Amino acid sequence: MAHHNTGHGPSSNSHAHHIIPMKVYLSVFATLLVMTLVTVWAATHDFGVMNTPVALLIATFKATLVLAFFMHLKYDNMMNRVIIAVALSFVFLLFLFSGLDIYTRIMEHSTL
Repeated sequence: MAHHNTGHGPSSNSHAHHIIPMKVYLSVFATLLVMTLVTVWAATHDFGVMNTPVALLIATFKATLVLAFFMHLKYDNMMNRVIIAVALSFVFLLFLFSGLDIYTRIMEHSTL
């Protein structure tokens, strides 16, 4: 008994691989290089209490580019995007609650 592909179900070939043009890869690569220079520039400046948020913002932007284009998440199905978004939301909450805990502590000065 032969099985025919109807275009539905797990054996369908309707989800073909997306071919990203080389121009897009080169643009993303150039953007990542520029953002690396921005990272180095930001590391040489003192933003006070904003040092960590600035560094995390730059790193998040660079990671988003890598996830979207080099890991093909931009062209993947919606469920994978939802899974990544939920995971990143929990990481954000972890950083938020840790930061709130650290910045709201009362500093104790040692008498030694």
